[in-house]
Amino acid sequence: MFSKTRVTEPGPRTQPTPEPESARSLDTSYDLPPAAAPRAHTAPSVLSPDLTVTGNIRTEGDIQVEGTIEGDIRAHQLIVGESATIRGEIVAEEVVVNGRIVGRLRGLKVRLTATARVEGDIIHKTIAIESGAHFEGSVQRQEDPLANGVTPKLAPPPARAANDDAE
Repeated sequence: MFSKTRVTEPGPRTQPTPEPESARSLDTSYDLPPAAAPRAHTAPSVLSPDLTVTGNIRTEGDIQVEGTIEGDIRAHQLIVGESATIRGEIVAEEVVVNGRIVGRLRGLKVRLTATARVEGDIIHKTIAIESGAHFEGSVQRQEDPLANGVTPKLAPPPARAANDDAE
């Protein structure tokens, strides 16, 4: 009823012949645009408590802020330390706030811990606010809060013509 097949029979197996070193292609991942290359997990850049930055910060990586920043931040992940103060707009995939933010915050995942103080609007996909967090502003859920970095605004009411008022 059962029979052996060639796959299960013991015997010499053929090994694939390795390519000679000269025939192998070199790694050309440097030719790919940065967005197409896989993102390796690296340690975050840390801005120490005694550091004050005036200006915008933009990175594809992670940032941990312990000092003061007067400007906008765009990053993959942002961790705002307890001693940190940021005055400006934040756009990041993931934001963890332990310190103070004055300005708009846009993120896919936003977490305000018990020590957080946020004064500004939060646009998010998911949000967690721990008990004890201080927040003043509005919260808006969007499917893609990072899109173009601008909040869609309502169109202004149509202007009335001057001769419409005369009637």
